[in-house]
Amino acid sequence: MKTKNATFMETMIGEKQGSNSLTMMLLKGRTLIVLILLLIFFSIVTPNFLSANTFLLLAKHVALYGILAIGMTYVIITGGIDLSVGAVVGLAGMVAGGMIQNGITLQVFDVTLYFSIPLVILFTLLVGAVVGLINGITITKFGVAPFIATLGTMYIARGFAMLHSNGATYSNIIGNDALGNVGFTLLGGRVMGIPVGAIILAVIAVAAGILLKRTTFGWHIFSIGGNEKAAKLSGVKVDKVKILVYIFSGVCAAIVGIITASQLEAAHPASGETWEMNAIAAAVLGGTSMMGGIGTIGGTIIGAFVIGVISDGMVMCGVSEFWQMIIKGLVIILAVIVDQFQRNMEAKIALQARNDTKGEE
Repeated sequence: MKTKNATFMETMIGEKQGSNSLTMMLLKGRTLIVLILLLIFFSIVTPNFLSANTFLLLAKHVALYGILAIGMTYVIITGGIDLSVGAVVGLAGMVAGGMIQNGITLQVFDVTLYFSIPLVILFTLLVGAVVGLINGITITKFGVAPFIATLGTMYIARGFAMLHSNGATYSNIIGNDALGNVGFTLLGGRVMGIPVGAIILAVIAVAAGILLKRTTFGWHIFSIGGNEKAAKLSGVKVDKVKILVYIFSGVCAAIVGIITASQLEAAHPASGETWEMNAIAAAVLGGTSMMGGIGTIGGTIIGAFVIGVISDGMVMCGVSEFWQMIIKGLVIILAVIVDQFQRNMEAKIALQARNDTKGEE
């Protein structure tokens, strides 16, 4: 028979475990909870916030943040970081805008070539992939820390974007029927009322989610972030996977650059400035751990919505851009603190479970 003390202890342990389970459930769903609270708050402060037009505008912005954040999620899960994505956005827009407006001049033959929009897009994506390749090789083959390597390519990419037009903007990049390069602005438009950018985000999110969760490549990404040495010993080609991840991040940034230029019908070399912070914030808010080894695409998309709602909501409330930067910085710090708290709590729960198992034995 159980004594009163034993029964009391079992009751206390059960209550503690129930409390821990509730806390963990709230922590895991924190981003969705924050998103709902933000929607309620801004709908009260700004009556028109829940209108259809506001949601369409929000969808356009979230598409840009979300695509960038998906590439960033892959990178962070491996334990890395990519600070170059914002600069690649600007560079990609300038490359696409320059090819549409000025073409490519072959001075040897004294001829200027103009390309169809699919070729312009393909070449621009290749530029993003090259930047990602440089990042990956610098990090894996030369042993440069991801923060330093991508910080360097950020400046290089931004510099090339400025040099492309001597700092000027390519305006009115709608193409010319006679040159066969029209249709670029369709990427910034809508299909059945839905922004094309949002559709592209959905396609990339589904593909990236399946790749991450249901393929060997995805398992390799998680294993590298969890324990790189163990991944090497188990036969994972760590360098190859990391390079591919940075290439993917560069391509995602190039896609955002193309969509941005298409929406504006213009390309400016400063486009995408500080957007790497939005991408990092969205990924971390969505549950991607800065320590590596943990992350989901679904969580990142919710995180992108949180960033989008905060940005658009503060704009509609007339909050200064400077305060917006401060608030986003605080959001990133808070997200990392909560992530660390969750990891510590999970470790304590696991340790308690092992101790309870030993006690039963």
